[in-house]
Amino acid sequence: MLTLLTSAGEIAYDARGSGPAVVLLPSGAHRRRDYDALRDLLPERFRSIGVDWPGHGESAAGSRSADELDLAGLVEEILDQLAPGGAVLVGNSIGGNVAARIAVRRPALVAGLMFIDGGGFEASRLPSRMFCALMSRPWFVRMVYPAFSRWYMRSRTSADRRARADAIATTRTAAGRKAVAEMWHSFTLPEHDLRGQARQITAPTVVVWGRHDPVLPLKAAETAHDLIPDSKLVVIDSGHSPHTSDPEAVAAHLVPLLDAAFPAAGSSSPIASASARGEDGTA
Repeated sequence: MLTLLTSAGEIAYDARGSGPAVVLLPSGAHRRRDYDALRDLLPERFRSIGVDWPGHGESAAGSRSADELDLAGLVEEILDQLAPGGAVLVGNSIGGNVAARIAVRRPALVAGLMFIDGGGFEASRLPSRMFCALMSRPWFVRMVYPAFSRWYMRSRTSADRRARADAIATTRTAAGRKAVAEMWHSFTLPEHDLRGQARQITAPTVVVWGRHDPVLPLKAAETAHDLIPDSKLVVIDSGHSPHTSDPEAVAAHLVPLLDAAFPAAGSSSPIASASARGEDGTA
């Protein structure tokens, strides 16, 4: 584990490989090791960097809010220090929202974007607003997270089960509950909606979605795909975390994205040349 001093406090991260950077941003309550199985499939000629959010995993409790806007500023700081020449950003859920937000406001830092079941493209409905309001309260987060995580993960692999256990563990700490509640509060704000900004994304983008995601339905993926110029949509047979349920399917699209973003990094690995399953990019 490595640490980085930021304006939000000390952030834990780790790095594998060398060369151009791919930075992996997890979902709320989740840890950077959600991406371990995916990172195992990436060529060593790329430097993969996994990050723990404040109050999550091995990162210290944040010294400021953990809402989407603040987390975007935090990731910008991380990129400025670790990948000032730009990186491919991979983000799941709130991590996807943060990554897309940075692609809009700091395009020079984003050489490519993989948006995995990310927030900000879903229609606002009263039941979801009410649930987000409840999840903005730490006591409610602690009470519901075991059942909630079972519902959205749709676990079927050992990586799914570990990711779910880590998320529950985060919500068992005061710092983790506070950070998760602040994330959910930001989902209730008008600024959460990225639909008005998405056409400004110029980075090559792959939108990856779990077909059975009960939190963010496939319609949100289609909206993101329609709005982000020249994006590619990949649908995977999973819940909210395709990268833990089927890392091979995600890697089959991430490696070509890395090669396109960083052509000077070298030739493709076998997985980069593997064709996607399904004629429309569906896995």
